[in-house]
Amino acid sequence: MINLELPKKLLMAQQMSHQVAATVFRPIARKYDKIEHCDTPQELIPLGQVIKGMGTGSSGAGPESAGDSIKNGANMTQVLTTGEMSWGCIGLMLSIPGLGLGNAAIQAVGTPEQKERFGGLHCAMAITEPGCGSDSAAVKTSAVLDGDEWVLNGEKIFATSASRGDAVVVWATLDKSKGKAAIKSFVVERGTPGMEIVRCEDKMGLRVSDTAAIVFTDCRIPKDNILGSAEIADTAEARKKAFGGVMQTFDNTRPPVAAMAYGVARAALEITKDVLQKEGVEFGYDKSINNSSALQAEIYRMEAELEAARLLILKAAWMADNKQPNSTQASMCKAKAGRVGNKITLKCVELCGSLGYGEELLLEKFARDSKILDIFEGTQQIQQLIIARNVLGKSSSELK
Repeated sequence: MINLELPKKLLMAQQMSHQVAATVFRPIARKYDKIEHCDTPQELIPLGQVIKGMGTGSSGAGPESAGDSIKNGANMTQVLTTGEMSWGCIGLMLSIPGLGLGNAAIQAVGTPEQKERFGGLHCAMAITEPGCGSDSAAVKTSAVLDGDEWVLNGEKIFATSASRGDAVVVWATLDKSKGKAAIKSFVVERGTPGMEIVRCEDKMGLRVSDTAAIVFTDCRIPKDNILGSAEIADTAEARKKAFGGVMQTFDNTRPPVAAMAYGVARAALEITKDVLQKEGVEFGYDKSINNSSALQAEIYRMEAELEAARLLILKAAWMADNKQPNSTQASMCKAKAGRVGNKITLKCVELCGSLGYGEELLLEKFARDSKILDIFEGTQQIQQLIIARNVLGKSSSELK
């Protein structure tokens, strides 16, 4: 029988993360929402040191596990802690020193030696280019092997934490004519000659989190800074498998992004219910939705949507921890949570009227922050396309 109760180990991590969100993030969320392009918030530096000291990536079996056959490990821990910290402030959570989307890429496709070498760094991710957004296979940034070094040339935009991080995981192509199979990821450490942060973007939401544009001009990095194999597959099946290895990064990062959407939506919903209850609206759950008021029914529907997103997130993370292919589930949870997260935060602003639109509460900030969660790590449309391909058994060339 399925057991949806969290093991004590995970429950403790979730509770600790909620405490961080409530005592560290919430009190300073508005302050840093008004300050853009600042250095790493000083309040987060001790937190980053604590997290780094605890280590990451450990796996452990839950109390219902049969020996070592069922795992609740790093992926499950990440979605639970990410959801709780996003309840406080997504921008601040993304600004914690030592935690970056690039770290997920290293864990997904890096060798044990690379995980050890780069695991302690704060790694940003650089995929998107001026002419390459949702189509990751259209990457133009090039990497050419010259002796014992790779030489990178190109431009990246919308790289989260790139100006604050210790390193950037960069997607580049070894040979544009070879298509997807030639796309590899490289670790470029901060201060490497030829890598320049040219600007930080002004944004609608996640204002405290830095989002940078990077230019690589004859940027030289060590030969072993490539993640995974440097070989280009020479058959259609091998090329598909090779690019699938690169795309596995998204299977690891999409559930946490979905967890961000879940966390901020839950925060907005809790504030909204508190506001409404103070105005005399009761939520007893003792009547069917058809016998409830329109206001009650609206809240109930949003809670149901949020719970559905939560369960999809847990399933995708559990599958990753147990080495099961989770591409479909990762896209499902990202599509569901990204969509309902934005819908819920906007509806909460609407239901609370002037209180929701003003700055007395954090509702309008949550609404602004939530929009990007339906866009980055693959838009709503891209997620639905991936799901359709997997369900129908179609390739990217067959279903566009």
